[in-house]
Amino acid sequence: MAILATTTSHVALAQDDSGDNPPPEATEVVEPDGTDRAVYTPEDFARFKPTNALEMLNQVPGFQISQQDQGRGLGQANENVLINGERVASKSDSAVSQLSRTSASRVERIEIVDGASFGIPGLSGQVANVIVKSGAISGRFRYDAIVRPDYARPSWGGGEIAVNGTSGNFEWNAAFQHGVGRGGAGGVDGVRIYDANDNLLETRDTLLWFKGEFPRIRGGVKWDGPGSLVANFNADYGWDFTKFNSDEYRHPVGGVSYFRDFLNQDDGYSYNINADIDFKMGPGRLKLIGIERFTQSEGPATSVSIYDDGRPDVGSLFFTDGISGERIARAEYRWDMLGGNWQLDGEAAFNRLDRYAEVGTLVPPATDGNNIPPEERVFDRVPFPGGSGGVTEDRYEAILTHNRSLGEGVTLQIGGGYEFSRLSQTGTGGATREFWRPKGSANLAWTIEPGFDLSFKLARTVGQLSFGQFLATVDLDDNNNNAGNIALVPQQAWEADLELKKQFGEWGSGTLRTYARLIDDYIDIVPVPGGESPGNIDGQARLLGIAFNATVNLDPIGWKGAKLTTSSAYEATSLTDPLTGEDRPFSGQRYYRNESSLRWDIPDSNWALGTGINIGLNEPYVRLFETGRSWEGPIYQFLFVENKDVLGLNVGLNVFNFTNAGKAYGERFIYTGLRDRSPLLFREEQKTNVSQIIRLTVRGNF
Repeated sequence: MAILATTTSHVALAQDDSGDNPPPEATEVVEPDGTDRAVYTPEDFARFKPTNALEMLNQVPGFQISQQDQGRGLGQANENVLINGERVASKSDSAVSQLSRTSASRVERIEIVDGASFGIPGLSGQVANVIVKSGAISGRFRYDAIVRPDYARPSWGGGEIAVNGTSGNFEWNAAFQHGVGRGGAGGVDGVRIYDANDNLLETRDTLLWFKGEFPRIRGGVKWDGPGSLVANFNADYGWDFTKFNSDEYRHPVGGVSYFRDFLNQDDGYSYNINADIDFKMGPGRLKLIGIERFTQSEGPATSVSIYDDGRPDVGSLFFTDGISGERIARAEYRWDMLGGNWQLDGEAAFNRLDRYAEVGTLVPPATDGNNIPPEERVFDRVPFPGGSGGVTEDRYEAILTHNRSLGEGVTLQIGGGYEFSRLSQTGTGGATREFWRPKGSANLAWTIEPGFDLSFKLARTVGQLSFGQFLATVDLDDNNNNAGNIALVPQQAWEADLELKKQFGEWGSGTLRTYARLIDDYIDIVPVPGGESPGNIDGQARLLGIAFNATVNLDPIGWKGAKLTTSSAYEATSLTDPLTGEDRPFSGQRYYRNESSLRWDIPDSNWALGTGINIGLNEPYVRLFETGRSWEGPIYQFLFVENKDVLGLNVGLNVFNFTNAGKAYGERFIYTGLRDRSPLLFREEQKTNVSQIIRLTVRGNF
């Protein structure tokens, strides 16, 4: 870092000196009821020269963005970020995404507040409220290039361009995004297979690569109508193109070597339409929300073996063509009464999945010769009834929420209601079932003193089912097939969260969270007629976790412009194994993660340097006939360099796994029958390189 600072100082001296600015330090604002807000203004982030609002939010000390899967329906708030005190009423967009498309010049301030104080159902813990002002036409862009020296194909066309502005009573926005995905691994030991006595059976030279292209256009308009009426309309349309290859040159001991060519390809499109209107009605305000979503995806997975001795190629195919959609109508009425805030929510959500599936075998070529190009291969295809069919769900819910102050610095939010759903399946074994489920939550927020906050949340939740788990699937890569399960029921859980946040002035801040989940009808792989498939576990599954986020500024010890950030979590899980009846962890659960980084915004310059680590550890996965584990790293290192003013642009270079020490690992244990009562058939070991990942990013405003 010192070398880089020295070699770039002559360039930096000719530019503005953003590194001379102090680190962000919150202004604590105490409300009349005793609750407090940590307020940051744009000047607090001058050191980082952010180009958009999200970059600003990412530099708030000790705050971590949290976004949870919404499942089906819109439901209550699911992310801890608000814009102008409002949640984003959309499932295809989010407050975080909108902030990434909002120029930093439009941000007035960022407030960190306990979620219970907003009176928005579902919010708890620390929440960021980003206050954004309207303005003239402005835009921003981001260009991304991703390169790996080995295994994966480069990407030169990623990025985004966004424009927004105001015209009279209307605010509008438009954007084009081109998301990209690249992945790959290979080399080193590849795959080795051993029998139960550790005799080598086969070696495999492995090359895996993934390529994804995700272009999308989106736009929206906001209308400040007569009186206090506010309406929003947003829509987006996008395409998805993905390819995953797993190529293996296999060498059986004492047998004929052959090349296994596996390709999984999916192409499709999707669109989303969201509209809402908010207006005064009676003693309160009514908000009406409508959402329409649609996704189509189709593609084959093929596996072909090409033998060195010239025998005919052998191959299999699994093809699916599916459409899914969701239609949501939601009403939220909120009013003040009896010294507190009230909100009554009603929602109807209608979901559907319709899928057609085929299986096939490779047709031998009519003439001599093998190694046919993939696009010329012909498969004898037949319908696959177990993987074809439709699933629909009609879901209705009503929840009443009350929010009030209990005393100086103490706020309580409590809500409860019921959910009704009707699940229907067509195709093999089709059935219709109905469920009534209670749900609700209680959130308590306490400002112990300015800059020191505690929050506690207790909730009863109802999970959402994955429609694809009702239908059978074929895995041509690892030969793990799911038979489908028409008897699935939604998970239910008691959830408890306790969070403490402390501001340490010029030193930074930290947040500690502990949480617990007691889950009924947890979904894991279970025995079903025809084999194995996701199903509900008997008894209660348990999860206990602890998470810590912190930012430590190093200016007070004399290292001007430097800071440490860390985010980590540890989870202990337990469920009753459906075969052995013994306790074991959740299958494939990531039980530990940590990302820590050191950033130095060099004084007297526009340069920033940094380095860090990324750690992720997984529990073994468990099926009926095999167990195993897949993991990477286990420790990845990264470094970055950034110049915040290159002809007015922000240019950054990030190198992930720069030492090339991080690897991809895997192990599998396959049994002759059910794993609790059958001997080991063989085991696999995998070790591959993932190479460095080099990302160039250019950002700017116009």
